Amino acid sequence: MKSPLNKLLLLGTISLFIFSCSVKEGQKPAQTFQKSSVQIPHLEKKGTATQLIVDDKPYIILGGELGNSSFTSLEYMAPAWTNLKAMNLNTILAPFYWELIEPAEGKFDFSLYDQLIQEARKNDFRIVILWFGSWKNSMSSHAPSWVKKNQQRFPRVKDDKDKSQEILTPFSEENLKADMKAYQALMQHLKETDINHTVIMIQTENEIGMLPTAKDHSTLANQKFVENVPPEFIEYLKKNKEDLVPEFKEKWAAKGFKESGNWEEIFGKSVSTDEIFMAWYYAKFTDQIVKAGKDIYPLPMYVNAALNRPGRKPGEGYPSAGPLPHIMDVWIAAGPSIDFLAPDIYFPNIEYWCDLYTRRHNPLFIPEAGSDPSAAAKALFTIGHYESIGYSPFSIESKQNAAEDDLGKAYKLVSLLSPIISSHIGKKEIDGVLLEDPKQERKLIFGKYEFTVRHSYTLGYEPLSKEKVWVAGGAIIVQTGADEFYIAGSGVVITFKNLKEPEKIVGILKTDEGRFDNDQWKVIRHLNGDQIHQGRHVRIFKNEFSILRFELYNYN
Repeated sequence: MKSPLNKLLLLGTISLFIFSCSVKEGQKPAQTFQKSSVQIPHLEKKGTATQLIVDDKPYIILGGELGNSSFTSLEYMAPAWTNLKAMNLNTILAPFYWELIEPAEGKFDFSLYDQLIQEARKNDFRIVILWFGSWKNSMSSHAPSWVKKNQQRFPRVKDDKDKSQEILTPFSEENLKADMKAYQALMQHLKETDINHTVIMIQTENEIGMLPTAKDHSTLANQKFVENVPPEFIEYLKKNKEDLVPEFKEKWAAKGFKESGNWEEIFGKSVSTDEIFMAWYYAKFTDQIVKAGKDIYPLPMYVNAALNRPGRKPGEGYPSAGPLPHIMDVWIAAGPSIDFLAPDIYFPNIEYWCDLYTRRHNPLFIPEAGSDPSAAAKALFTIGHYESIGYSPFSIESKQNAAEDDLGKAYKLVSLLSPIISSHIGKKEIDGVLLEDPKQERKLIFGKYEFTVRHSYTLGYEPLSKEKVWVAGGAIIVQTGADEFYIAGSGVVITFKNLKEPEKIVGILKTDEGRFDNDQWKVIRHLNGDQIHQGRHVRIFKNEFSILRFELYNYN
């Protein structure tokens, strides 16, 4: 008679044998993962703002985009993690290459990216995936070799001289199916393996656009161009006629707001019409990929744009037909599954572009921006003034002296202030300022108060105020009570006026410098002296990055 121990050993041996027989030869057993109890990352509307929710809490992306080739090597990334942590990032925007994920058709390999995601998680970073699929900076440079080499099956766009470009045409069903299949495989893999939600959002494709002409002149494109404008686009135009962005509405108005006909009959014969036509089909292509991905694992998904240069023609001065502000209605109409359109901003007038991208109720996220000395102030401004989802300068891993970089100092402030931001967002109780040439003064309204915010160099106290060019100052201001405020930033000085009772003088009752520990305000210094000029202003010098809490009062 067998002992109970021997029985258990025998049962275990039989079970192991049955399990091993169930696994196909050469195939590893599937891993099992414990499902997370929290919702997957998603977007939520709160008042006038849109928030990204991660681990069931509001999340502001304090990001940095890696160089295009950095996230393809464990060895290259190994020394970068320390630098990235020193800059107080919470999120990395990282390219994922189609060509590396599907090197042979139908054979997917996620091992490299799995290891990189694990390293990011170890270092407390979240990831926004940049899907370099059919298009990266307009071109199809990251499509797999089996796609590039088979031009008959995977056709390319052609310019007006019938010359092929290294750009996959959006008019090909084969191109769409191949990209979609890889994207679906990626989303399925994330759904099964990313149980901690390290990946929080997806950028689908990268800087889509047509070059060197505004329109694809391939046979497939030419056939579509002479067809009638799709009825769903016409319906969108009719429904949103009064709300269309003015630059686009003007194109439709020029032909008398026609509601039937082909592209030139409705929008006229011009390079602008060529761009509108291409935008529709680029957006339809991308929307189908996004929808297919969301059907598997519905993370937030957006598209980004290389901005148009004012005064330059589509396809010549900039990639034509991407998700650009003057044709954002085309993208919204053709891409209902796409969560928002995002600008890559390298031009100095960031406020101009943010104003354009927040039309049509489009949430603002800046996935790529210049990494210059003004980046810290711009991050504070866009997160405060536009209540944006986040900010992310490019080539972030190449920063020198990362621990001393102003961007990291600004990110630290936002991280500390985030509980206050999250509880007041969407209520018109948050604003931000950017003080750089030529705007060194801003006026903000909070309830009965008018704030006049100037660059701290205007006081003349700081040595660098004598320089001809001032490094930008910036701040986030949050109103937490009728007379109570928090400010986080650098290089700002504020004076106050009572708009409802202008005969009264606004005094500063109390000012403290501090920080939040476990969401509780802790005072570091009480500042009702020289630091507020004996009650004349609230200030943070340019070489400081601080959070101040102050209270106002009124007297005759």
